[in-house]
Amino acid sequence: MTSVSLVGPGDEPIVLDVATPAAPVRVPTTRRYLMCPPEHFTVEYSINPWMDPTRPISTALAVEQWTALKETYERLGHRVETIEPVPGLPDMVFAANSGTVVDGRVLGSRFRAPQRAAEADHFRRWFLANGYRSVVMPERTNEAEGDFAWTGRYLLAGTGFRTDPLAHSEAQEVLGVPVVSLRLTDPRYYHLDVALFVLADDLVAYYPDAFSPGTRQVLRRLFPDAVIATGADAACLGLNAVSDGRNVVLPVEATHLADQIARRGFEPHFVDISELRKSGGGPKCCTMELRD
Repeated sequence: MTSVSLVGPGDEPIVLDVATPAAPVRVPTTRRYLMCPPEHFTVEYSINPWMDPTRPISTALAVEQWTALKETYERLGHRVETIEPVPGLPDMVFAANSGTVVDGRVLGSRFRAPQRAAEADHFRRWFLANGYRSVVMPERTNEAEGDFAWTGRYLLAGTGFRTDPLAHSEAQEVLGVPVVSLRLTDPRYYHLDVALFVLADDLVAYYPDAFSPGTRQVLRRLFPDAVIATGADAACLGLNAVSDGRNVVLPVEATHLADQIARRGFEPHFVDISELRKSGGGPKCCTMELRD
């Protein structure tokens, strides 16, 4: 209940108890994900502001954290497929960057950094080996779900640091869905998936300062009820989260963001991704959704 004070006749205060609107009932949907174990994870080059090759890295800890993330998805009832990791590709763990799947149609990836270029073909072969027949490899630089977020109605498409803006129209042609271009301006948030995530149909959470002024206006128009993240939420990669419509898997440090989404009827589930974050990755980076 919320107390509201009004002024009555003769200036006497009147206090009314008004019922606080209940959070909507959120319904989860079972998802299917593709993940890659970080058996070869390390930081041996720097292609984003989070990566520092001079910092110590524990591959064993990265595997432990990744395993806990995978088990969280499975505990929530989701199905997780895995792809075999390849030596010499330490960032292959970030499976979200290697394909966008909508209604069984696959748009592969083309990486901007040469260090990651070989990952794309390993995922292409996985799709073909697992029954996907509509698999298109892009002509334009396109880092897949790193910069593409499917809302159920349209594809939010990031650009500014990695994905070529011309890849947005290519995605529209290949996937047959409407695309909304969003421009990123803060190099710390070099992909859309570290600045915004989809909570449910027509509801997102995002960090406004990661985007250009025009893009912020677009987001306000599209999502007037969006969850607005703080700088602290973004700085721990709290927005690199995964939602099934009710359950939201996010980094353990993102407590403020978790409080906000809980008030909207979602259930936060925390995971520790501190080792993977040394490469600029979190739960979503490790998770490609297979929308068959």
